[in-house]
Amino acid sequence: MEISSDSQDRHQNERTGASGPDGDFVAAPFPVYAFVNQKGGCGKTTTAVNLAGALSARGDRVLLIDLDPQAHATLGLGCSPDRPTVVDVLLGDASLEEAVVPAPGRLTLLPAEPRLAEFEEVSGRMIHPEQRLRAALAEAASRGMTFDHVLVDCSPRADGVLCANALYASTCTFLIVETGAFALQGAVQALKVLDEVAENQNRTFDIRVIGTMFDRRTKFARELLVALHARFGEAMFETVIRTSVRLREAPALGVPVQELDPNCRASTDFAALAEEVVEMNLDLVLEPVAPPAAAPLSPSDSSPGSSVSSASAADPIRERALRRP
Repeated sequence: MEISSDSQDRHQNERTGASGPDGDFVAAPFPVYAFVNQKGGCGKTTTAVNLAGALSARGDRVLLIDLDPQAHATLGLGCSPDRPTVVDVLLGDASLEEAVVPAPGRLTLLPAEPRLAEFEEVSGRMIHPEQRLRAALAEAASRGMTFDHVLVDCSPRADGVLCANALYASTCTFLIVETGAFALQGAVQALKVLDEVAENQNRTFDIRVIGTMFDRRTKFARELLVALHARFGEAMFETVIRTSVRLREAPALGVPVQELDPNCRASTDFAALAEEVVEMNLDLVLEPVAPPAAAPLSPSDSSPGSSVSSASAADPIRERALRRP
């Protein structure tokens, strides 16, 4: 599918923080990755937490935002919030600086709690509720808060206002796909939802795909991974996250896997993925910005395996969702 010059210009504006012909989209002040899928059980939270740990292990400053009312990322890092959480930030009752907490693995965490589900209900009385997270990040940046990476763990509902906040703030969207039954169908469905959200937000998303739960011992998993690479082409990361007992043990102990066993294969996989993410960011041009006026933060707005290389180019669905230079 040929991409028009207008679409290319608009995508470049989104990547650089400039205004586009269809609106005043301004890029996030930090690299922001939204972790999404339309279904649970795909390893989304596990990937977000442990990729954050791998990036931090490199010495980078990492903020992990838990944007799921189930608060699995918060619980998986052993945190029990007794102070403002992400819902208070979205409602304008607290700043990002007031709500973040230190977490294992030298991470900074913006925790969640079940009360976050209430935001879906009250957002209907707000002006541009999907812009709240990006506004909070921009305000924090304007006061000197800075990160090398911001990872947002979304709820399984990709078409809700919480996920819309993550997508609106994101510089790149990570679609998490497990190498199991119905994975390809679920990924395609999620892409259709993302396409609709992109149209509603009048922008395009830079989408990358991460394969998870890979067990090379099974023929099914090997064939499915090849099919995923054939389907998504260059949009798929070369690194695939293999199954590992350590990935089940780490959240039970409240730590990223790197803190539990830095030499296990899961830690190795996430270290390789972190290197790919850093390399990807070399192409991004990000500029700190002031908070967007349209979204004031106040309540008044009522087993062993290995990576597999890409097999072919992306299909037309991917071309609609993916705009890469």
